[in-house]
Amino acid sequence: MESIGQRIKRELERQERSVTWLARKLSCHRTNIYNIFLRDNIDVKLLIRISHILHHNFLKDISDDLDAGQDCPGV
Repeated sequence: MESIGQRIKRELERQERSVTWLARKLSCHRTNIYNIFLRDNIDVKLLIRISHILHHNFLKDISDDLDAGQDCPGV
């Protein structure tokens, strides 16, 4: 299964948004975004913020994977 960082990166690319754009929205440096892309796990509050910014429910994606019996990296 795809890591949460990879999922965020894929959604950002799907929306044709830049790393700089997301960094501005999160009020952080773009190197932090690249670090997020490398993560297998993430703080729930940060994931909720990213979900709101990208208008994509990453928590539902994870829940759907669990319901389907897929392994979750970092769990």
